[in-house]
Formats: sequence, C-alpha cells, structure tokens
Amino acid sequence: MKLKPGGKIAIFLIIGVIAFFLIRKYLPSSGTSTANTNDSAWNADAKEPGTANEKTTPSASNTSADGRTFDYTAEKPVEGILRGVVEVGATGFNSFVINMDKDKRWEIVSKDFGESLAYEGLATTDDIRAGLKKYLAGMFDKGVSKNNMHFVISSGAQKEPKTELIANELKKMGYVVNLVTPDQEGKFAFQATVPRAFQDNSFLVDIGSGNTKISWQENSQLKSIELPGAKYYSDNQTDDAVYNQVKGQIGKIPSGKRNVCFIIGGVPFTLAKQHRNGEERYTVLKNPGDYKAADKKMGSGLNIYKAIQDGTNTDTFVFDWDSNFTIGFLLNLR
Repeated sequence: MKLKPGGKIAIFLIIGVIAFFLIRKYLPSSGTSTANTNDSAWNADAKEPGTANEKTTPSASNTSADGRTFDYTAEKPVEGILRGVVEVGATGFNSFVINMDKDKRWEIVSKDFGESLAYEGLATTDDIRAGLKKYLAGMFDKGVSKNNMHFVISSGAQKEPKTELIANELKKMGYVVNLVTPDQEGKFAFQATVPRAFQDNSFLVDIGSGNTKISWQENSQLKSIELPGAKYYSDNQTDDAVYNQVKGQIGKIPSGKRNVCFIIGGVPFTLAKQHRNGEERYTVLKNPGDYKAADKKMGSGLNIYKAIQDGTNTDTFVFDWDSNFTIGFLLNLR
C-alpha cells in the first residue's frame, strides 16, 4: 500500500515524539549530572569538625601554603586578674602581662619580645637600677600590682655575666628572681602553649638560641628533652651531627603524641613572620624546605626543624604568637 505524503509526515512526527521522550528519560541533562557529582565529592571529602586539620570550614588566616589548617580559639578567662612576668634573657628582656583566672585560663594583655630593654646602655649598677625602674613603671601603668610581678632568668641567660648584675639589682629592689632549668622551661612552655584539648596527643618544641626544649605529656606526667639550640655552630657542632642527634632523640616521643607540634622560639618566630595573616594568634608553618635561610642562625634553626619533622612525621607545626615559657611559670604559681 502506497502512503500519501500526509501519512508519511504523520509517521515522522510520531517517531520524533517517541525519540524525544526516550532521550529525556535515559540521558539526564549536563547540569543535573554536575550537581550530583559535586554532592558526591563533598560527602567523600567531608571530615568531622574540631580536628587540627579541619576541612569543613578552613580559616584562611590559619592556613599554611600547602593547605594545612589549625582552627582553634583559646578559652577566655573569667574574672581573672593581671599578672606580669619578665624573662631576663641573654641580651634583653621579654615581658608579658596576662589576664588569668582561677582555672588557669589566660589571655595576653601585652607582650614585648627582646627590644624592651637592651643591655648595651646598662653599663653600671646605677644604669641598671634606673633602667629597671623605668621599665617596671611601664608595666605597672598597665594595671599589674607589684605583688603580681615576677622575674625569671632563662637557663641560657644564666651563663651571661650581665644577667647576674641585673638579678642582684632586682633583689635589692625587693623582687624574687627565679632561676629555671631547661627541663622546667620545656614543661612550662608545654603548659602555656599546648591547649588542653591537644595535651594528650601533641607535643611542644621551643627552639632557642642556646638550646631546644621538647616536651610532651605521658602517663599524666610531663616529659622533656634538651637538645642543641639554633646557635650550635658557635660550639663547633656540624649540621649533620645536630640533625642526627635531634632526629634520634625526637623518636622518644610516643607515636600517639605526634598529632600537632606546637612550636615557639626565635627561629620559628622569624619563619611565621614571613606569612602571618593579620593578627592571628596561631600561624601554621610551611615545611622547612620551603624557607630560605637569611643567616647562619636561621639556617641552623631550619636544620633542627627539619630533623624534628623527619623524626616524627608530624605534618602540622603551629606557631603561637602569644606564648612563652614564662607564662607557664605564672600558671604554676598558687
């Protein structure tokens, strides 16, 4: 039977309608496919919030160059009082005023690293006394009472003749001058720097000029190790020897205590300063190989940093801009 032209057109229309509905049913649109793919990717990558490497809502201010993050906000003190502490260092003073409550929660009120009172102008005991009085007056103006002002001489500074003269003048002015050991420094630094939520699974590193202190909590007790500092070259120690010593000793830290390394000290300060974002308290450091040493001390500090990373396989090193071992000293006062 021969179809008329109108019949042929009708058959083509029917076939076209059937093909249209088949395509809609079995070939979803590209927009729908993309949305579903994105949802699957997000669910696969989502992590539970509250970890040091939190991925759900990363903070740009606490993100390292390779994406590691540390999203943590320290607890604020409640009805605290002001306390001051001055670290008498090898070349100058570091001073801190904190607001601390009865539960040992604290926040920084003011801080001054190293440039507050240089030793060069303190030639005689009269110069020292005048300089100290002026320095202390500035701290009292911040609201710290004399009874809540404390002085600590670090283990490295105790070897410097100038610090003994300063300590004697402070004693004549009625102050107690506290001498601390490297072991105490490491433990004080841990208590001040590592947040309570991380104290059971993380460790502390304080890279100083004269020594490096490493501490962690084990069986409810604080452990500490003293290792060479960033000026080890002045003692004729080689990079390789120090690297091997640090890497070997750092292995004493139990594997379950290596979640995050909280790091402070002069060289870490210099590293963090290169990429700090605003006024954040915590800066996640880059890998040691991503920094270029500006001088010999920085190069030695990077060598120590690399040995610590290689010896622990820890991938997150968090610098705390507010902390210092002397604040841990305050936390231990009754």
